[in-house]
Amino acid sequence: MTTIYERSVPGRRATALANLGRSEQEVLQAVPGELRRRTPPRLPEVSQPELVRHYTALSRLNYGVDTGFYPLGSCTMKYNPKLHEDLARLPGFAHLHPLLEEEEVQGALAVLWELGQYLKSLAGMPGVSLQPAAGAHGELTGLLLFKRYFEDRGEVRTKILLPDSAHGTNPASAAMIGFQVVSISSNARGTVDLEALQRALSPEVAGIMMTVPNTLGIFEQDILEITERVHKAGGLCYFDGANLNAYVGRARPGDMGADVFHFNLHKTFSTPHGGGGPGAGPVAVSQRLVPYLPVPEVVREGERFRLSWDKPKSIGQVHPFFGNFLVAVRALAYVLLLGDEGLREVSAGAVLAANYLKERLKGTYRLPYDRMCMHEFVLSGEGLAEGIRTMDIAKRLIDYGFHPPTVYFPLIVKEALMIEPTETEPKEVLDAFAEALIKIAQEAKESPHLLKEAPHGTPVRRLDEVRAVRQPVLRMPWEQAREDVKCG
Repeated sequence: MTTIYERSVPGRRATALANLGRSEQEVLQAVPGELRRRTPPRLPEVSQPELVRHYTALSRLNYGVDTGFYPLGSCTMKYNPKLHEDLARLPGFAHLHPLLEEEEVQGALAVLWELGQYLKSLAGMPGVSLQPAAGAHGELTGLLLFKRYFEDRGEVRTKILLPDSAHGTNPASAAMIGFQVVSISSNARGTVDLEALQRALSPEVAGIMMTVPNTLGIFEQDILEITERVHKAGGLCYFDGANLNAYVGRARPGDMGADVFHFNLHKTFSTPHGGGGPGAGPVAVSQRLVPYLPVPEVVREGERFRLSWDKPKSIGQVHPFFGNFLVAVRALAYVLLLGDEGLREVSAGAVLAANYLKERLKGTYRLPYDRMCMHEFVLSGEGLAEGIRTMDIAKRLIDYGFHPPTVYFPLIVKEALMIEPTETEPKEVLDAFAEALIKIAQEAKESPHLLKEAPHGTPVRRLDEVRAVRQPVLRMPWEQAREDVKCG
């Protein structure tokens, strides 16, 4: 495929500006000297049809949930109703300016307030903030609440306990706040080792961060025992809600002892996930943390809504204005569309799809934890065939038309293949995916070169991941970048 620069012909234009009746020199003189370019911008010169065709062709190289199955573990890359995209684009929502007065945005405030009520109900918790812009931002907010809570009590607690099956953002968030991370090992069943937990508890522990269910796709059967022990030691309990698809509408974090729970609206509640955004990570909190929630909060007074700053112990704002508002619009539409029964069907479908695939594949690939999973499960490529690694399996899947699942995570499983089918895929797609993995396992034994050289049919062939990590090219001169693109 040619680059946009190779299509460039001097003098061609995609748009034409109106004749202002002024010379180019007169226009230039109207711009202050310090703002003028010394050299013209290096932009391609193409007609509008060429421009459209080029970027349309580029878009066809992308892979997403609108083009195929996307079984990325722990990320819930599911299809979302296009109706909700239309609602988010309604002018009354999409064209709002964040500096409008409260009286001019009553509809928007009503959306935020109503969504907050539903999220509190789904979490079983009395307080919520919609400000965090992503799951990791929700984690950061939750741990700031931890810190403020203990400061208010005059306690110095410096440690956060983290199961070794937790999401990778959890330790990063804890470290950013200044907590010391203490890893808690898993037992033979893939859940928190209670003895290891008990040994780690002390007056220095601020709390525990748990991914529920964990990254093995396993629900902690001792969840009530874990939260009770942490609370007894004076700590707080944080639940990472990225895997809420597994139990939405069927169980509530507040009933399990959570003090903070973050939602990933872009995973569970109808915003397409990936591509760097948009996202939203609202946090729900237990009663003891309500006084510290971010401000402002949306409050209802009769039939009117306003933003309240009356929270003297608040941690303050964690996002300009009120987070990613259009994500909240989609989420509210999703909740209203499905209702209680529909949300329960979401979790039932996610769990059924994951267990179906697990049973189809466990005779072909090693299954480290052979037990009922929730919305995802983890296989291992270890021992499939001599010289074959999980990366080879993932690359070969591309040739079969599937996006690879998460690989090499969680770290407690060697050569991990982490698969989440989601509730939106039909049985025919799951069967096709399973057959592809079974065929690849056969190829690994009979024709290993097919895996080692994969992918075979993509515009860009196999990349050197090790070199990319060890010798990253973060920035280079524009002309060199252009020549590299041409050569590639």
